[in-house]
Amino acid sequence: MIKLKERVLGLSSSITGSLGFLGGYQVCHNICMSLASLLALIGFTVSGMPLFFLTTVAVPFWSAAVFLLLITALLKYKKMICLSNKVLLLNSGLIIAGIPFQSLEEFTYLFWITGGTLVIFSVGWHIYDKIYIKKNSIEN
Repeated sequence: MIKLKERVLGLSSSITGSLGFLGGYQVCHNICMSLASLLALIGFTVSGMPLFFLTTVAVPFWSAAVFLLLITALLKYKKMICLSNKVLLLNSGLIIAGIPFQSLEEFTYLFWITGGTLVIFSVGWHIYDKIYIKKNSIEN
């Protein structure tokens, strides 16, 4: 029973991280450009945005990501799962950077800066810990 609970919680954590970036236009744009490049290598010419249909599901995916992040954060702080604060911060940054609402479009750069800062801080924190822990283990 406990293993099943751990698997479900681990899966929800993975889904949160995975869905966190789906709402971001930049990610959708990069996927679309990669697909167009791949098709060009094969010999097909594509104009426009072949994956534009994904923008219609950006809000539901983003909403699901926020919901799963909230569940994951709640479970983490109730000590029901073991999850790094760095991972939670990284996922939060990705979700903030990917806010897909048209009514907030004029604040897009603010969301990118805020989310990007959280992501960079999280990655930097992880690298710092790896270097610091490695340095201290060598000295001991």
